[in-house]
Amino acid sequence: MKSIFRALILVSSIISCSQTMAAEPIKIGLVHGKTGPFEAYAAQSKIGLLMGFEYATNGSMQVLGRQLQVLEKDTQFKADRARALLEQAYGDDDVVLAIGPISSAVALAVMPIAEEYQKIIIPQGVANSITGANWNRYTFRIGRNSSQDAIANALAVGKAGVCVAALAPDYAYGRDGIKAYGRALELTGAQLVHKEFVATDTKDFTGTAERLFNSLKNRSDCAEKYIFTMWAGKGNPLGKINDLQPDRFGIKLTRGGNILPALVTYKPFVGMIGATYYYYESPKNAVNDWLVTEHKKRYNSPPDMFTAQGMAQGMAIVAAIKKAGSTETELLIKSFEGLSFDSPKGIMQIRAADHQTLQEMYQYKIRVDKAVDWAIPELTGTLKITEMDIPLQN
Repeated sequence: MKSIFRALILVSSIISCSQTMAAEPIKIGLVHGKTGPFEAYAAQSKIGLLMGFEYATNGSMQVLGRQLQVLEKDTQFKADRARALLEQAYGDDDVVLAIGPISSAVALAVMPIAEEYQKIIIPQGVANSITGANWNRYTFRIGRNSSQDAIANALAVGKAGVCVAALAPDYAYGRDGIKAYGRALELTGAQLVHKEFVATDTKDFTGTAERLFNSLKNRSDCAEKYIFTMWAGKGNPLGKINDLQPDRFGIKLTRGGNILPALVTYKPFVGMIGATYYYYESPKNAVNDWLVTEHKKRYNSPPDMFTAQGMAQGMAIVAAIKKAGSTETELLIKSFEGLSFDSPKGIMQIRAADHQTLQEMYQYKIRVDKAVDWAIPELTGTLKITEMDIPLQN
C-alpha cells in the first residue's frame, strides 16, 4: 500500500508540475522606440500586435493553452540602450522572441544580440541589410524591405524616357532604399540620374532641392522628370521642395506612402503617383475588414500602416507557435521558414532563404476629399507577390 501511495503522490506531483508549466505565459518582447522620432510608429505597432494576437486566437489571447504576454521596452531610439534592453528581455525576462526596433539603424545594432542569445528577433526596420548583408538565422522580418518599397514605387513611374533624382535620409533605411530603387528603375527602362542623402533632422532643403533641380532641368533625353523622396519620421522634405517650384522645370514629384498624419502633408499633391505598404481602404479581405471595423470602434480612427504591420506580426507569431507546437527556438525557426499566414494584406509568405516576408504592395494616385483630414492614396493597382522579383540580399 505504501508503494501505491508513493506512486500516486508522484503521479500527482507530475500532473501538478505539468499544469504549472502549461500555465506559464508565452513572453514576447516588444523592444522599440516609444519616445523619439518614430514614436507614432511604435504606438501603432503595439496596438496592431495585440489585435493580431486577439484575431489569431479568437479572442482568448492563448496559444498551446498558455497566455500571450507582451513585455514592452523603450529604446528611445538609442542603439546602446536597445542592446541593453534586448539582453534584459532575452536573459532576465526569458522572452520567447523579441519584436523591434523600428529604426533600421538601431535594429542592425541589436541583431547580433539575438544571435548571441540564440533567440528570434523580428526587426521592424526596412533596410535591405536586415535580411541581407547583416542577416543571421535568428532574424525574421514580417514587414517590408527596401526592395519591396523600391520596386513598387519604381513600377509606378518607371518606363523608357523617365529620369528620376532621389532624396533620402542618410542612414541604412535611406541608402539601402535608394540603391534598390535605382536598380528597380533600370529594369523599367528609366534612369536614376542623381541621389541626395541628408540628415534626418534637416530643416532647410534649399541647397538640396537646387542640386536635384540642376540634375534634371537641362536633360533633353528625359521625356518625363521626377524627384522621388523617401522619408521616415518628422519633417516634410516633399513640401519644402514643392515650395521651390520644381514644375517650372517640368519636374514632377513622386513619393512612397506614409502614415495618416504624414499624408496630411500630401494634400497639395493631387494626382501624384507612388506606391505604399498599406492604406486601410486598399486590401479587400476578411482580416482587414475586421481590423478596420474594430479599430474605428475602439480608437475612433482607421488603422494605419504600422498597425497593419503589427497585426501581421502577431498573426505570424501565433501561426508559427501553433505549427511548431512549441516555443523552443529551433522548432520555431523551422516553423517560421516558409510559413504562409493570413494578415490584413492577405496571405504573406516568409521566404526560407533569408526570412524576408513576401507580400503585396499598393500603387496609388493622390486624391483629396474635403471631408477627410489627409490626402487619400487612391488605389490604382495591386502588385501581387508574383509580380515583384525581390532579390536575395545575403
